[in-house]
Amino acid sequence: MRALASVGLGVLLLMPALLVAGAPEDALRQTVDQLLVVLKDPRLKEEGNQVERRRKLKELIYQRFDFMEMARRSLGPEWGRRSPEEQKDFVRLFTNLLETTYLDQIESYSGQKVRYLKGRVHANYAEVDTKVVDNKGQEFSFNYRLHNRDGDWKVYDVIIEQISLVNNYRAQFNRVLARSSFKDLLESMKQK
Repeated sequence: MRALASVGLGVLLLMPALLVAGAPEDALRQTVDQLLVVLKDPRLKEEGNQVERRRKLKELIYQRFDFMEMARRSLGPEWGRRSPEEQKDFVRLFTNLLETTYLDQIESYSGQKVRYLKGRVHANYAEVDTKVVDNKGQEFSFNYRLHNRDGDWKVYDVIIEQISLVNNYRAQFNRVLARSSFKDLLESMKQK
């Protein structure tokens, strides 16, 4: 599941950098193309250019990914019980956790294809359904949830083979909080 989630988050993190409230599926396609340019660049594949390559990947990721909204939803009701400073710390650690967990997976891209199926827009929310096809022809479904924030589509969740990334993290965080404190949760996240 972790490898599948890694591919899914890799695609999730490829959301658009240059689109203002257009069709979400067009935005996804545009950013995937931008990310593939970085991933396929032979100069950036050279060992001495890893820092520049990661910087470019992060730039695309951070422009489209709504880490605060994803963190808020992942923490669930506990979010409202936290001070603004605690919320800020949680968002920072959550963002670092995602980056640490999945950036290597994004860089391991090896020719997978993305098929864009359909997109639905409901007021300020949208869903974009895709299939990722690996080199063996195996297909995996990824459904992206976005919201329009200040005229820009931002990703706040991805459903990988019918499993929500946000709900998965919420369940993990709830287990930690059920047996220990919020401070312990933050410490655990720092260690990862």
